[in-house]
Amino acid sequence: MVADALLAAFPQAIPEWHCEPAPGLGIDPAALTQEQVAEWVGHGRWEPFAAALERVGNCARPIRLRGSSMRVDAATGQVISTYASAEEPDGLTYVRCGNRRESSCPSCSRLYAGDTFQLIRAGVVGGKSVPEHVAENPLVFATLTAPSFGRVHGRRDGTGLCHPRGSRATCAHGRPRGCTSRHSDDDPMLGQPLCAECYDYDSHVIWQWWAPSLWRRVNIGLRRGLAKQLGVAATRLAEVATLQYAKVGEFQARGAIHFHALIRLDGPKTPEGFAPADTSIDAVTLARLVRRTVASVRLEVPGVDADDPDRVLAFGRQVDARPVTTHRRTDDAAQALAPEQVAGYLAKYATKSASEDHQENDEHHRRLRATCRRLAERSVGTQRRGTETDEDRVEGPYDLLDKWVHMYGFRGHFATKSRRYSITLGALRRARQRAQSRIAEHRHCGQPLDLTALEADLLAEEDEETTLVIGNWTFVGSGWANETERTLALAAAARAREYDRESAALRKHTPNRKGTRV
Repeated sequence: MVADALLAAFPQAIPEWHCEPAPGLGIDPAALTQEQVAEWVGHGRWEPFAAALERVGNCARPIRLRGSSMRVDAATGQVISTYASAEEPDGLTYVRCGNRRESSCPSCSRLYAGDTFQLIRAGVVGGKSVPEHVAENPLVFATLTAPSFGRVHGRRDGTGLCHPRGSRATCAHGRPRGCTSRHSDDDPMLGQPLCAECYDYDSHVIWQWWAPSLWRRVNIGLRRGLAKQLGVAATRLAEVATLQYAKVGEFQARGAIHFHALIRLDGPKTPEGFAPADTSIDAVTLARLVRRTVASVRLEVPGVDADDPDRVLAFGRQVDARPVTTHRRTDDAAQALAPEQVAGYLAKYATKSASEDHQENDEHHRRLRATCRRLAERSVGTQRRGTETDEDRVEGPYDLLDKWVHMYGFRGHFATKSRRYSITLGALRRARQRAQSRIAEHRHCGQPLDLTALEADLLAEEDEETTLVIGNWTFVGSGWANETERTLALAAAARAREYDRESAALRKHTPNRKGTRV
């Protein structure tokens, strides 16, 4: 019946599910023909596809497995339950791909963004097993950018002008050193060098390679500066105060990474963590310390070979550090940010990749990737000189650079946090699994379930595992069987996203019983 309804409504049904093509995937559900869907339905694929799609939550590239598993009581050895992929309609078990990138899987990326939002928000206002008093601790939102490797087209000074100064001068290659254009937000020229020959591509890639180490230096410098501010030795700082952070990376239009970080000042280190902070340092003072530390950090790195000079790396001059306030904070609210605003901002960029928000295939970004490959070859070639076998070769610091070409040399994680900033992604995922299990049980019994009241129980860590899961699985493949199924999965994911947005907007503008908006 569902298949007949799909064919009857086609092609109107597909554009209704998915109003616009999925970003970065090159798939438009409206491009499917009725003949393609009819052929697909005729092969009896609708029922197994619908069951698998529901299981993986509209994942675009699910993992296909074949095998079985059983749950065993650890104390008695009794088999509690069994499961086999042979029980599924098509004999396969589908699981989510779990990709965080929106360009690869919108559904899994959206789930990752939601978990990241909850993780970051909990570190700002509490909740999710984090005490609410962390909202009183000084908190700063900082943005650290890459330095300049050459002039690029952009929007500056709040006027939209690109490079008005020096517009009549020319570089050594005869190209203008300035640009008086007003680039729009979607202008493909944004991020492109004014002169590609003047642009320092080697330094761009090498800076990107060492960017995680620069961030580590910032952490060390912040702790030393904080110890000096509090008048204690750096080795005894944990007895007085601790710094916690959550950080995400974002690629600028020019292909350079920059970091957005929430930096929170807590009290002394305790087994439970999340201690109240010392009142002698507020968010404004912490923001000033962050700006001073970032400006002073330097890192000397070697060249890729004997012909390449050593470099001293630093962050760019554009460093922004602002307090984040809640309704309970009394810090200076000038230029302050709201918790939900910051959490949503960081969660959004945690799902981006190097290929999004700019033209991935333009000449500038192709040249960045080519530079990564060239520097990797130079590094490996240098280390192999004078050796007879690969076993005698000494590994150089840039040997793995060619494995990060797709990230323009950036080898760090896009989203990181300190151990005691807030709850972990793993704990949130385990809580979701428990919630889904309880929902299924109560649905089977026909009883309602109040998840809000059970949140603490869902997030609680189990002291001792009482059951063991023994499985025997074989990897079959990844992705759906054909392009029709993949397109329908993307359409369903987009429609689910639109539905959630409409529901959120409705809740925001619907008055509750007290007459206030919720």
